[in-house]
Amino acid sequence: MPILRFTPLALCALAALGSLIGLIWTDWLLPTFVISAGLTALGIRDLIQTKHAVLRNYPILGHLRYFFEMIRPEIRQYLLEADEDEVPFSREARDIVYQRAKNVEDKRPFGTKKRVNDSGYQWITHSIRPRKITDNDFRVLIGGPDCRKPYNASIYNISAMSFGALSANAILALNKGAKMGGFAHDTGEGGISRYHKEGGGDLIYEIGSGYFGCRNDEGQFDPARFAETASLDQVKMIELKLSQGAKPGQGGVLPAAKITPEIAEARHIPMGQDCISPPSHSAFETPIEMMEFIGQLRELSGGKPVGFKLCIGHRREFMCIVRAMLETGITPDFIVIDGKEGGTGAAPLEFANHMGMPLVEGLTFAHNTLRGVGLRDRIRIGASGKLVTSFDIARTLALGADWANSARGFMFSIGCIQAQACHTNHCPTGVATQDKQRQRALVVPDKAQRVLNFHRNTLKALGDMTGAAGLTHPLQFLPHHLLMRENDRDMVTGDEVYPYMPEGFLLREDDDRFGYLTRWRRSSSASFFPFDNGV
Repeated sequence: MPILRFTPLALCALAALGSLIGLIWTDWLLPTFVISAGLTALGIRDLIQTKHAVLRNYPILGHLRYFFEMIRPEIRQYLLEADEDEVPFSREARDIVYQRAKNVEDKRPFGTKKRVNDSGYQWITHSIRPRKITDNDFRVLIGGPDCRKPYNASIYNISAMSFGALSANAILALNKGAKMGGFAHDTGEGGISRYHKEGGGDLIYEIGSGYFGCRNDEGQFDPARFAETASLDQVKMIELKLSQGAKPGQGGVLPAAKITPEIAEARHIPMGQDCISPPSHSAFETPIEMMEFIGQLRELSGGKPVGFKLCIGHRREFMCIVRAMLETGITPDFIVIDGKEGGTGAAPLEFANHMGMPLVEGLTFAHNTLRGVGLRDRIRIGASGKLVTSFDIARTLALGADWANSARGFMFSIGCIQAQACHTNHCPTGVATQDKQRQRALVVPDKAQRVLNFHRNTLKALGDMTGAAGLTHPLQFLPHHLLMRENDRDMVTGDEVYPYMPEGFLLREDDDRFGYLTRWRRSSSASFFPFDNGV
């Protein structure tokens, strides 16, 4: 009945009136009066406000709807979510990180929970004569023929997360853990902060379109400032960021109100002004200019490895860059492929859901394009995008990567609970916030040890998988070691679905499987724009 919609308001009003009269004889009704009078005032306000139809029709009671909507993610995560539900990381994936970070038992009883007969299920083949691997410190040497200071990197490193997106304590814990474990920490495009330096761990210095840490007062690239920063002993590699998986093609704005003196110091930006990251770089416009810029960065850094990171979009554009490598003779030392499943502090829903190429497809395309022009042996490939288990890493290496990066995996290791409040400054664990009180909860020495544990135990598990496959190093994984369920009955091998294309096939123009050659013929080193109507 319609009258029931107003019953809570009527009851509160009656309680307020009754308790007010009762106060003539006793003061113990004062709390009842205060509460009921407050609810009555709230109900009257609900009736006369014009923004929320639910509250106008259901005064007082309607607030329950907004309360349950507010706590819905927590209710789902703690009470309703199945182990295999991905939102965006499943409880099973988070649990394995937590257990390895805490150095506790990470085994499972009673068999797999995966539906092994369903389409999409994947597995790695094992050998009847497995190997015992005792040294799990797997490394890859990064540095092409023009690099004078190659870096012997771990095959599992911390992906790009800026100071400002993460708290000071989070940056310090991650970097100290990287220092103890001998692996690398990507700075993100926010520059090198005092907390990166305090941690002492190896750094991959990421340069975005805002040139933070190496910009002049107008926001343009400053060679002298870059050379000063890149000369730091901690800086082992330089990464030019073209795009990231979660929001490819987007720049960003850090409002002036959120810029602290420490953020301004790291980024070399003024206080009191919005910090702008343009959608594209101002230091170059064409593929050839991009290669020349990479050559300049290598010289200014003293010969350290220089590469770039991107989420694959128009595949022809990536081929334009490769053509520029051939024509200029300048090649990057590495390329990092970021899958669209990568994370970020905040992104438009449509971008997070529907822009950019997933990691597997982007990785195989980049890998085969480089093989097609005979440059794959000169350029290392890194990969990032939801890589938190040893199987994730093994599959990525099999499909063409030389190493893997993880951001959210290491966030979980320092206490992230996937509250998905990164953009609110209200992170409950102090990981993604600049609130001094909230980040106090993150105790650096304890969390740094967990970063080390997670890295070490994940590589131990990767070593076990490698040995089970009869191999001696994870880089020996190839597509044929990966099998997948194509439908509810048939299985296919990885080299059927994601084959390694023949070396030099683009230069010979003798193989047009998967449309590589068609796009190659439409690419140009002179411009990223198409010279026809296609993309």
